[in-house]
Amino acid sequence: MELILDGIVQGFWLLVRGDPEVWQVVLLSLAVSGSATAISLCLGVPAGAGLALNRFPGRQVIVSLINTGMGAPPVVVGLIVTIFLWRSGPLGILHLLYTPYAMVIAQCVISLPIIIGFTMATIQQIDPKLRLQITALGASRAQMVWLLLREARLPLLAAVMAGFGAVISEVGASMMVGGNIEGQTRVLTTATVMETGRGNFGLAMALSFILMLLVYLVNLLLTYVQQRSRVR
Repeated sequence: MELILDGIVQGFWLLVRGDPEVWQVVLLSLAVSGSATAISLCLGVPAGAGLALNRFPGRQVIVSLINTGMGAPPVVVGLIVTIFLWRSGPLGILHLLYTPYAMVIAQCVISLPIIIGFTMATIQQIDPKLRLQITALGASRAQMVWLLLREARLPLLAAVMAGFGAVISEVGASMMVGGNIEGQTRVLTTATVMETGRGNFGLAMALSFILMLLVYLVNLLLTYVQQRSRVR
């Protein structure tokens, strides 16, 4: 218990004193996971809406793959992305392995099924009569989808929270595709694993505290936006 409390205090002072190495890790964690979540949101919301509103051959297979992807082990995702980005892999010519870009790609693969799944479930729960009413008023299909997404904006914020939470806390994929290189690809989760392996449990606890604080603040902001929209 004392070790945990010491780690929390140490983490607090690392932030307050503005330790440059710690802040670099924090900002990179935010940049990588924030970018991955934003990209997944841009791709996942239209894809989820399309799956919810359309019926076509093979749809059940695709939905099953998305549901499977929502629980895919990050280390498996990391392995697949590493193979694709390896120097002899299909995308090796891009030289992205062991860069933040590779970490963004891996985290997108992790968060994208979550965003698609949440969006699809949210749209499907909207009363079908609302779709008919919107169409009857002369709205185009694109306008109908936009209005349905506006109606579902509060649950979609939950999708953002889930997607961001999944990627900011994962370690396997980031370690494999990023390499945990100091000053380049080291993020809070990989730094915590490294310090634990070195036996620096105090510093590892401090980094864990910073990670939990970061997740809490981001979710606090999103929850505020969600609840404020609900009141309106």
